[in-house]
Amino acid sequence: MLKIKVVCWFLLVSVLGVSNAQTPDFSLIRSKIEAYKKDTKGPYQQIMWFCPDGSRVPPKERCPEKGGVQRATYKPWVEALGNDQHIFLGQILAATDNNDFLDEQNQFSRLKQYQLENYLENIDNGWILQKAKFYRGAFQDEDENMWGSEFLKWVLTEKKLEQSNFFLLRQAFKDIPHKADNANIRKVRSLSMEIADSYPAFMNLRIKIHGQPVSSDIQSVKEFKNKNETQLSESLKIKFNRLVQEMTIMFKPADWQLLDNYIKNLGATTTEGKKVQEYLNEINKAGNRLMKLEIAARLLLDSRKMILTAPVKSKKVLLDLSNKTEELLFRELSDWKPVDLNDLLQTNYILSMSAAGCGFMELWEWEKIEPVLKINAASSISVDQLNDYLATTRSALEWSIAMIHTNYNKEIAIFEKFEPMVLGYPDDLVRSSVLLHLGQNVGLLGKFIATNLLLANQVFNIENQSQLRGLNPGFAKGELVVVNSLEEKVVSADKIYVFQQPPSDLKPVAGIATVSEGNLVSHVQLLARNLAIPNAVLSQQNLTSLKAFSGKEVFYAVSNKGTVIMKLAENMTPKEKALFEVKKRAEDKIRVDVGKMDLSGTKVLNLRDVNAASSGKICGPKAANLGQLKLMFPENVVEGIVISFGIFKKHMEQKMPGETKTYWEFLNDIFKQAIAMEKGGTTKIEVDNYILKNLETLRNAIQKMPFLPDFEADFKKQFQQDLGKEMGKLPVFLRSDTNMEDLKDFTGAGLNLTLFNVLEPTKIMEGIKQVWASPYSERSFRWRQSYLLNPEN
Repeated sequence: MLKIKVVCWFLLVSVLGVSNAQTPDFSLIRSKIEAYKKDTKGPYQQIMWFCPDGSRVPPKERCPEKGGVQRATYKPWVEALGNDQHIFLGQILAATDNNDFLDEQNQFSRLKQYQLENYLENIDNGWILQKAKFYRGAFQDEDENMWGSEFLKWVLTEKKLEQSNFFLLRQAFKDIPHKADNANIRKVRSLSMEIADSYPAFMNLRIKIHGQPVSSDIQSVKEFKNKNETQLSESLKIKFNRLVQEMTIMFKPADWQLLDNYIKNLGATTTEGKKVQEYLNEINKAGNRLMKLEIAARLLLDSRKMILTAPVKSKKVLLDLSNKTEELLFRELSDWKPVDLNDLLQTNYILSMSAAGCGFMELWEWEKIEPVLKINAASSISVDQLNDYLATTRSALEWSIAMIHTNYNKEIAIFEKFEPMVLGYPDDLVRSSVLLHLGQNVGLLGKFIATNLLLANQVFNIENQSQLRGLNPGFAKGELVVVNSLEEKVVSADKIYVFQQPPSDLKPVAGIATVSEGNLVSHVQLLARNLAIPNAVLSQQNLTSLKAFSGKEVFYAVSNKGTVIMKLAENMTPKEKALFEVKKRAEDKIRVDVGKMDLSGTKVLNLRDVNAASSGKICGPKAANLGQLKLMFPENVVEGIVISFGIFKKHMEQKMPGETKTYWEFLNDIFKQAIAMEKGGTTKIEVDNYILKNLETLRNAIQKMPFLPDFEADFKKQFQQDLGKEMGKLPVFLRSDTNMEDLKDFTGAGLNLTLFNVLEPTKIMEGIKQVWASPYSERSFRWRQSYLLNPEN
């Protein structure tokens, strides 16, 4: 297990990849991509031989030794983008170094970017390769497959990702060519998307195919094509024909006998081959479809476990088997409809098990929830058990979707800045996997419970309302804004926002609903709870449905039991209107207990020198509680150093440049003047603007604040003494923490700055000032300082 070290006001030592020195010019990347789409060579420069000795020779020559690969080189700008900014475009696998492509030191970023590019090429007619896909010799399928096969074997032999990153490894087996029989579900989705983009009238049918595909959709596509034949271009007609072909394959009855090929590759006498044969025998004997589904789910879960211990050759076969089993299971599910509660419970159990087998959940997560989901008979289940069951299956779905976001969000956030279409990637993974059916069946179960217990949501007239779940009770009235992009800035406190994923620097708003932040202890939810902001978790389908109401004034409420109401404001009842005639929330404020603080200490501390009793006295609770854990579990908790409140206060008592007062006096005067302005009748908006303007001045001054000589020498000494290496030899995290965290009535979760993987000594020292300044940001003020009676403290 990797041990991580830590420094507090807060530095965490890590072995993560070093971040790039400069921010990429995303507008330039966008323009280059548009140019490459029209370029017959795309991102490529010329065809060359890539030789085993590392040399490159022209295509008419030959390598000094056998084993060379002929493929395209990248244009100089594309190569520089990869080297300087770690952004890779038009990746060719053959002749690529295994370690470079895996990119383990950067959390597998290059591999993930390859997967994102595959998605973009599928949905956008080749994307950056629109013309270059016809560039003869740029890359060879045979070479790509050979490289992919050898690479995956190397990963399984050298890297053991099946233990630490099973989900990513399994997805790599889907995306990296290696002559495997890949599923066609994503081809159906990409073709229907391409058709709808070119011919908008197809959009409703495309949404149906993406959301709830059934075999009868094939006939619907045929009828649509025939009806609109005269208006379709020849290329669109070809795409319609391909779509019908792929859908016919997709809804072809699941041929479980295909698993026999994998048994042969495993070896019929091997432990793994025998087990798979047993499952195939069970499937062939199954009396009904539900039994087949349950056996297939067990095969998915068991094959994942077998992969952990099997020989390398068998691991490869089992990973391909896992992907094929999911494809066959998907086909079986397409025409399966639960008819009663017992069917619903069994189906959700089967699909949750399948999600674990496919890597969307960790095995320990499945082991925790499996006893709750395994119900022998619906007739014996109580109302409370039923609610627990629904909550658990929802959790299984949320964890599974979170696995996708956890793995790919960083790369998606980068790509989105030059190609927004990449935002559809997580949804594509969900809808081409067992999660599509898990989401549908969780919705059906929620609808059953809501109907029978009379706890139904009332959110306009959208479908699958049972997928909405209230987290924080509260109510609001304001304009509804459905946020389509991570780039959109949220600044208005009187609007209600629906997010796919809320920005990390979210400021207070009137109401929140999110797809990706459904965890009750996430930063956004904790901050919302402080101010009684109603918030709920919803599905991607719900978000899409709510776009029709974006821009309209709505009433939004979440009850204590988690039901959700959203309606046009003009349809509010008299009782609902009366809620806004009084203050929604008592303006109780908190006074920081200055008396208990000890500001006398001016020496940098070892993490071992603080404990829970130090919280709010010497340092913030994150450092204090980590110190307490270090005391209790010294071998299992990180090393670290702590910069105390006293050190910060002493720095704040220096004279502020350009002022006649100290930093501390400047801070106090901001709030004294604000109080005087309020008493004089100045509007709240004007007072807030005055505070924010001056806090910005203070924040900028703190970031340039000179360190006291004694502190800088002490810090460098403690760094080497406590962390074992001198500055510049060990990358660290810097984490700020205040005395206003985790109080009874308020949590400052996520408000303070964290800097990742800082190595250079000058960057570390600059970073300390940055985290010192972060509590004085606009976001922090709006969430926290406005909640305090003595915000300067």
